[in-house]
Amino acid sequence: MSTGNILQEELARIRHDILVMASRVEDDLGKAITALKKNDRDLAKEVKAGDAVVNALQLQIEDDAAILFATQHPVAGDLRELVTIFKITGNLERVGDYAVHLAKASRKLSKDPPFRSMEHIEKMAETGQEMLRASISAFLARDTGAARKAAAMDNIIDAEHKILTEETLKLMKKRPGFVKKAVRLLNTSGYLERLGDHITNICEGVIYMVDAKHEELND
Repeated sequence: MSTGNILQEELARIRHDILVMASRVEDDLGKAITALKKNDRDLAKEVKAGDAVVNALQLQIEDDAAILFATQHPVAGDLRELVTIFKITGNLERVGDYAVHLAKASRKLSKDPPFRSMEHIEKMAETGQEMLRASISAFLARDTGAARKAAAMDNIIDAEHKILTEETLKLMKKRPGFVKKAVRLLNTSGYLERLGDHITNICEGVIYMVDAKHEELND
């Protein structure tokens, strides 16, 4: 088998593994959302356990990509794809970490949700889940237009984060006893806001892979 054929077969396998990793992260994020809505501790524990699987997949994919770098001497588009693969796995791992943060927060936030704040948290998480799915689809399809559309969803997350922050700060002034819960709420919202940023990074990677240019999305 020629070197070119080996490289393409291995890249196809790595793409499949990225899909598996992304699907696992998306599933964990969905479980964290449900845990938040239903105060489901068992589901929250599943998310934490799932993080180890995500981390293992990251190492496996990056090891395989590194071997291709060393043995197949990729150039042009193949080289950019391998660079993008490292970017995707790193950002997927961070999204998985934020899913764990949300699952941990669900135990305390869902007991006594303050006013409409949880609606904002749920909207941010659900948008992140949709955004993640769209970004990986864009990667697999090598579709820069789809990548830009996926990244644009981060505006929804940012808007919800802004509204929640403003509402929470106002509530803190009226209810001093609410401060501890408010800090936890703001931290959780901050994690989800950064989750959107990491998925935007994946979308930027797709554009680099396809068009060989660095483009800032949602700057």
